[in-house]
Amino acid sequence: MEEKNLETATLAAGCFWCVEAVFDDLIGVYDVVSGYSGGHKDNPTYQEVCSETTGHAEVVQIKFDPTELSYADLLRIFFTVHDPTTLNRQGNDIGTSYRSAVFYHSDEQRQAAEEVIAEVTAAGIYSDPIVTEVTAFDKFWPAEDYHQEYFANNPNQPYCAAVVAPKVAKFRQKFADRLKRRSTAV
Repeated sequence: MEEKNLETATLAAGCFWCVEAVFDDLIGVYDVVSGYSGGHKDNPTYQEVCSETTGHAEVVQIKFDPTELSYADLLRIFFTVHDPTTLNRQGNDIGTSYRSAVFYHSDEQRQAAEEVIAEVTAAGIYSDPIVTEVTAFDKFWPAEDYHQEYFANNPNQPYCAAVVAPKVAKFRQKFADRLKRRSTAV
């Protein structure tokens, strides 16, 4: 598939290891890269982002084919695989680097994000208000190589076994009909 047919989504939903592992499995997704967006320092390191001094969020940048997976559907999945009601936190991961955010690449993406947030709110899926930041995309910095495909390469690492694996298993069960591989095993 030619690059020109793909769109880009940049999303933050806590630890990028979890988010990358989920979106890697979706039909219509052709690439997922873990990285950093939303901060003020060029080319930040993981240690700098974790220090909470750069303003970046851990994000995934997703290349997807909108004829196979709409941006709105991508966002609907995004809003079910993390808790968008906790400010600067996902589980035990705390800080602005773990915030929930949609970094939109166009006015159409901004509008879709606002519409999906309204839809999820109206559906009453969460008892607390959604605090997901909807911000114009500026820059993306790929994370260090060892973060890429981290869960796939390190499934027995303690954080992966305790946090990522259950999240991925829940996602695979809920969205089995949208998976590239039809396995529910983690």
